[in-house]
Amino acid sequence: MKTYKKIRRGYPDGVIGIYDNGGKTIDRYSVVFAPWMHEGRPVFNVLNMGGDVCMHGEYLRRPTRLRGERVIDWSELPFWCRQAVKRDLGWPDDA
Repeated sequence: MKTYKKIRRGYPDGVIGIYDNGGKTIDRYSVVFAPWMHEGRPVFNVLNMGGDVCMHGEYLRRPTRLRGERVIDWSELPFWCRQAVKRDLGWPDDA
């Protein structure tokens, strides 16, 4: 399987991109995870978050930055969003 590089250094293993649309939608932040294979094709899981909203999505091609979104560092993601990503990655609660 093709190796996908992280957009920024400092992302946790398993995360290849983090985007912020500046609050234009209820799901302000998007985290793109490294793909997994399904029927010979890569599938990308994306966690969209904002306010009290946390939604998962799956895409058959790598999601890219949309107009108006900017790439952000791991440290720029709000604490509760980082916690949600850690849970999705299977990290212990105290990590």
